[in-house]
Amino acid sequence: MTLGERMRRSRRAAKLSQAELAAAVEVSQPTVARWERGEVEPSQAAIRRIARALGAAPEWLAFGDGAEAQARSQARSQAQGKPAALARREAAAPAGAGVIAFQGIPGAFSHLACREAYPGHEPLPCVSFEAAFAAVEEGAAELCMIPIENSLGGRVADMHHLLPDSSLYIVAEHFQPVQHHLLAPPGATLEGLKRVFSHVQALAQCKEHVRELGLEAVARADTAGAAKEVAALGDPQVGAIASGLAGEIYGLETLRTRIEDRIGNTTRMVVMSRRRQEPDLADGPCVTSFIFQVRSVPAALYKSLGGFATNGINIIKLESYITDSGFTVAQFYAEIEGHPAQKPVDRALDELQYFSTKLKILGVYPQDDFRRQG
Repeated sequence: MTLGERMRRSRRAAKLSQAELAAAVEVSQPTVARWERGEVEPSQAAIRRIARALGAAPEWLAFGDGAEAQARSQARSQAQGKPAALARREAAAPAGAGVIAFQGIPGAFSHLACREAYPGHEPLPCVSFEAAFAAVEEGAAELCMIPIENSLGGRVADMHHLLPDSSLYIVAEHFQPVQHHLLAPPGATLEGLKRVFSHVQALAQCKEHVRELGLEAVARADTAGAAKEVAALGDPQVGAIASGLAGEIYGLETLRTRIEDRIGNTTRMVVMSRRRQEPDLADGPCVTSFIFQVRSVPAALYKSLGGFATNGINIIKLESYITDSGFTVAQFYAEIEGHPAQKPVDRALDELQYFSTKLKILGVYPQDDFRRQG
């Protein structure tokens, strides 16, 4: 039996049409048809996605049963320089399990978000957002916590360029309250402080308190880094604005809590994984995130979004940004309420795809309880 025949048999056993399987693995229906006819063989990554969608074992889908499968599996393991038994154990216990990556140093607000949302995971600090993505893609971490927007500062720079090119999926969201602490070395007092270090946005968010205390604001690359520097200086005249966690880690005392000028400052995070994990419809409301491009013709955006209106789908977010040097191609990042398995959402996405030149689902995940607090 060929790979295409095994795929067709599994699809029929799962009671999926070619179109439904295509949607599940984010390819076109003609691509699935070519795979099943044996005209084109899917990549190993595509085989894993197909296997998940069909509830089949990837090894069986790729190689079939019996001696042929065993020989191919063993040959592949030997080519990688490891025994087949070791390869099977590694697959059963993937590298990076129980680790969640974040951008920044210990004490950053992303670190705090990791501890609050995934207390059982080990936080892994990374020097950049790209490094956090790579940690998951390369297996050093199971998940990564990525800030995507802030209630005061708007969207986080680079996120909408990094997300579309990543092989990761959004599997959860987390809303992290940003509560700034005024930190200083042990023995320091408010009256003795002269300068305060922090990230420029944190300084801006606390400017009234900084002015009230008569402090000189000194910008640093990040809040946790400012706390670490202040701890190293040990100068009672120099403080930092950072998280309470940063104070704990670097041995600083909190001279004043909640010094942000506006209460309610919140950063929305998304959690990324190598594995696509779509929630069950019975588990509650969902969010679907995706990017798309439309043809450069009049009313293209209007027509592409019409399906969401006619099917009663609420668009939570819609942002555009230019992707080419000629400033002619706009890519859109969108989020909607609902799950692609729901017929109205499926119809709306189908209409969007008809009017788009590109459509990529970035993730389907449960709505955080924070959304329902208001």
